[in-house]
Amino acid sequence: MSGARVSVRKEAPADRTPDERLLRRSPGRRLLGRPELGAVVGAIAVFVFFSFAADSFLRASSLSTVLYASSTIGIMAVPVALLMIGGEFDLSAGVMVVSSALVSSMFSYQMTANTWVGVGVSLLVTLAIGFFNGFLLTRTKLPSFIITLGTFFMLTGLNLGFTKLISGTVSTKTIGDMEGFDSARVLFASHLTIGGVDVQVTILWWIALVALATWILLRTRVGNWIFAVGGNADAARAVGVPVNKTKIGLYMGVALAAWISGQHLLFSYDAIQSGEGVGNEFLYIIAAAVGGCLMTGGYGSAIGAAVGAFIFGMTSKGIVYAQWNPDWYKFFLGAMLLLATLLNAWVRKRAEASR
Repeated sequence: MSGARVSVRKEAPADRTPDERLLRRSPGRRLLGRPELGAVVGAIAVFVFFSFAADSFLRASSLSTVLYASSTIGIMAVPVALLMIGGEFDLSAGVMVVSSALVSSMFSYQMTANTWVGVGVSLLVTLAIGFFNGFLLTRTKLPSFIITLGTFFMLTGLNLGFTKLISGTVSTKTIGDMEGFDSARVLFASHLTIGGVDVQVTILWWIALVALATWILLRTRVGNWIFAVGGNADAARAVGVPVNKTKIGLYMGVALAAWISGQHLLFSYDAIQSGEGVGNEFLYIIAAAVGGCLMTGGYGSAIGAAVGAFIFGMTSKGIVYAQWNPDWYKFFLGAMLLLATLLNAWVRKRAEASR
């Protein structure tokens, strides 16, 4: 009996190139992929520069002042960065800070209530403004630039109109002698003495917001939603991401930070000028952009926005310590924005090329 010949066909070896997502990236490549890398490099350069240009820059008291100036921008820059990662802008953020302070001050004074009542009413009103921006954006589908520019002008008019109508001047009445003022000042405008150096409470607020925003972005489902919405809203909606709720929540996050900043402004000076805050929204956006947030959305970090705010703080105070003409400050802001944007683009290209 003859045995049958069995032919064995050898298959061509399959392509076993592993999935890119499963590859272990080196620490150097991971570092290049961080959006805040360019801002950190820029911050180091600015710090070294002013360390040589201004003899008093490295004093503990000077660094405390720099951190305070950075915190007043950074408190707002952090939620603005999250909003930019989500693909939107808020041009009303600067005047919203003043609106928050005005509501708190005038409600407390006119109603002769405890200042904490005014603080609570201000929180509700400010969150309502944020909700209005987000809701109108999602319903009308208009660009956020148009929506928030309209809110900017409305708030600017309301701030001035209501203040003059109620107090007869462009500033609010002093509330420093009202019940609850001292305890509210402790929360929003106090300072701690650490090693003989005054540390403003806004620095603690700033650090807390950076930590919270970083946790949200990197450790929660909401963070994934923010990146997805900013990257491609239609694709995100197709896979079940609540795009509208995410955007409304981001605008309310900006409003919450505006409330914190507004209460700091009020309880630092106990009276508010209704025309303040105009133009500050650009500082918040620039700080976020310098920190690595793309104008097109879907990329950035809260830490980067904090570093961007720190660069602004160092620049604004470094110019003073170096005894230069402060008129050059705006020039440095524009130059930093351009340089940081170019550096961030270069870093991102290197990161993508090294994958």
